[in-house]
Amino acid sequence: MLDKMIYLDNAASTRLDEKVLEAMKPYYFDIYAVATSEFGYSMGIDAKEALQESRQTIASSIGASAEEIVFTSGDTESSNMAIKGVAAALLNKKDKHIIVSKLEDFPVLNTAKAFEKNGYKVDYISVDSEGILDLEELKNAITENTALVSIQHANQEIGTLQDIEAIANICKEKGVLLHSDATHSYTRVPIDVSKVPVDLLTMSAHTIHGPRGVGALYIREGTPINKWMDGGFQESNRRAGLENIPGAVGFAKAVELVTPEENEFLKSLRDHIIKRAEEEIPDVTLNGSRSQRVPHNANITFHYVEGESMTLHLDMRGFAVSTGSACFSRSLEASHVILGIGGDHERAHGSLRFTFGRYNTKEDVDAIIDAVGEIVEQLRAISPLYEKK
Repeated sequence: MLDKMIYLDNAASTRLDEKVLEAMKPYYFDIYAVATSEFGYSMGIDAKEALQESRQTIASSIGASAEEIVFTSGDTESSNMAIKGVAAALLNKKDKHIIVSKLEDFPVLNTAKAFEKNGYKVDYISVDSEGILDLEELKNAITENTALVSIQHANQEIGTLQDIEAIANICKEKGVLLHSDATHSYTRVPIDVSKVPVDLLTMSAHTIHGPRGVGALYIREGTPINKWMDGGFQESNRRAGLENIPGAVGFAKAVELVTPEENEFLKSLRDHIIKRAEEEIPDVTLNGSRSQRVPHNANITFHYVEGESMTLHLDMRGFAVSTGSACFSRSLEASHVILGIGGDHERAHGSLRFTFGRYNTKEDVDAIIDAVGEIVEQLRAISPLYEKK
């Protein structure tokens, strides 16, 4: 048993950076007023200035203007706001038709399913065995009356990156709006909305060592979108509710702390664990694209063993990872992502997702792959599936 937990589930959430916490503290204890106009009291003005500076930081990171950024409670709200807001704005102008990929994360996927129940036609675009979108199928699915396309930038489980520029150009040529969930690529893979014609982009702080409960939605100027949550007139009357000023400040600080050097280091950890797994453990499959992949994700199936068994054994040894196994899913279904790339239930059940963050080391990778190798050997020794191989 290790002295401390080695956490390799950074796609789920990340440890808060101490520098982020220090940046947030004044807005809990010293400048704790709501954001007020220039005609309000000084603490409220200071709060508004901090909010606006944070907005500018987020905007600059993707080549947007500050007015195009709306702060939200996180990626789930951002994606819901994008899809529901645009659909409502275009309800009397476009058909009740939206398009998503088969691999979307639940904020998009379950929103699409909810729309289906309410009479919308939803097309789910296929991907290949690496999780890369079928662009021809997308082209053929779009009509002049499609309300919205929503395609993720990077997959939450297998880390595959989509060619978001090509997708955006298709949508622009067809005259349809595009939303992209960039929760798992934001700051890890550059995206410049001044060059890539995406109309709406979901971002979140919790995956980049920022605070939980805060995210942002980029809305390109001129994009038709209705306010989807009623209340006050915050966020230029686009999102009701008291602004999370400490969260926004922390989000901006987290963005500032991500560097290209850090992303290269995470890539080296990713490549190291893939190399060791493939060279040292028989019967493994890398899930997702080998080349079109975010730098911090390695998703590997260890055949003939169950993901939940591996996860529990790893937890007892002091490691935290996630699995695509049904027993670790509240839906009680195998990973829709592994199934979506053509994998079967056995492949989904035997998958582990390793995602790296700022506080991981090469020693962490070596330690966990040593442990995985031992655990897989033990579990296969008692597996009837492995005996029949």
